[in-house]
Amino acid sequence: QVQLVESGGGLVQPGGSLRLSCAASGFTFSNYPMSWVRQAPGKGLEWVSDINNGGTSTHYRDSVKGRITISRDNAENTLYLQMNSLKPEDTAVYYCLTTVAVGQGTQVTVSS
Repeated sequence: QVQLVESGGGLVQPGGSLRLSCAASGFTFSNYPMSWVRQAPGKGLEWVSDINNGGTSTHYRDSVKGRITISRDNAENTLYLQMNSLKPEDTAVYYCLTTVAVGQGTQVTVSS
């Protein structure tokens, strides 16, 4: 079945780094643009970044530009989110999604 499974979240100190992964299965991953969204405690969903199906075009929300990089490996059916210089306000559940699926989310907590 169509599935997205995120991993790589955790607890990190401010200024630290994490790399999130999203493993796709059940659909032709290379045909679909992909996105990362997040939901902070008590807040709504917030778009973070997206990437086209070929990986040649990316977009970021202003608050993460220069700190976060989205990428994909179509041969491995995997989406990534490299997060550097993390801030407490980056604390959220991060979800990968496309038009046919959304993952279960992975918790990122930035705290000293």
